[in-house]
Amino acid sequence: MNLITKFLIVVLAFVTTHVMAQDFQGEATYKTHRQMNIQLDSSQVSSEMHQRMMDMMKKQFEKTYILSFNKEESVYKEDKELEAPQPAGMQLVMVNTSGSDILYKNTKDQRFASQNEVYGKIFLVKDEIEKREWQLTNETKNIGDYTSYKATFTREAPVVRSFISVNGDNDPDEDEANAEPETETITVTAWYTPDIPVNNGPGRYDGLPGLILEVNDGPTTIMCSRIVLNPQKAVTIEEPAKGKKVNQKEYDEIMEKKAKEMRERYNSDRDDGHNVKIRIGG
Repeated sequence: MNLITKFLIVVLAFVTTHVMAQDFQGEATYKTHRQMNIQLDSSQVSSEMHQRMMDMMKKQFEKTYILSFNKEESVYKEDKELEAPQPAGMQLVMVNTSGSDILYKNTKDQRFASQNEVYGKIFLVKDEIEKREWQLTNETKNIGDYTSYKATFTREAPVVRSFISVNGDNDPDEDEANAEPETETITVTAWYTPDIPVNNGPGRYDGLPGLILEVNDGPTTIMCSRIVLNPQKAVTIEEPAKGKKVNQKEYDEIMEKKAKEMRERYNSDRDDGHNVKIRIGG
């Protein structure tokens, strides 16, 4: 009788743990920030206009995202609000193709699906999750109510160039625009908490033994501002299915070609208006 009782207890504990693992879910809110320091020729751009430009660009990169997750899957997308209108007499054209409108990740199968709308077309990028060689440390700090641990990895990345055009005057010349991109080594720092046992995080950051709450990657910072575990309303995680299907390499090649076409079009489409065109990227 005692043997049967012990067996039932073990089975019950296993089933309970399995059900809890399946039901475990949550939502994390992240805020992004990007450091920017762009100097313009004072003979072409007044200090007032420079400040207005910097405020507009800051607004473009300070966004809020929601990560909906369970033990194996997640969806990461922007929490969109009404955008502030651009000041009268100024047009700001931002070209940034590195983000995702909807990013789905399956950490069990090590794959992702990224739905992006750029240049008026929707792409569905499907590929394997990139494996990173994280270096775990014992360094800790508190983020909200959670004890977080530091982890780092290094990556090679193109040197980010910001092309500023005021009525076409400051566009890069053809040799500069077509030159091979310089690279630099960037140390990415993440802070994760084992208290939330999912190997996931914001954007493309994952692979640590706990939810990533903060990321510092070059000029970009991502900070978790709110976490809700097992909310009363069940979290919905759906893999995106809309768009032209490509893998990551194909998508990068398409974006590089489109960016070159846009530069050529902007260079040939100059007018007498007060337009400011900015391209941020390699």
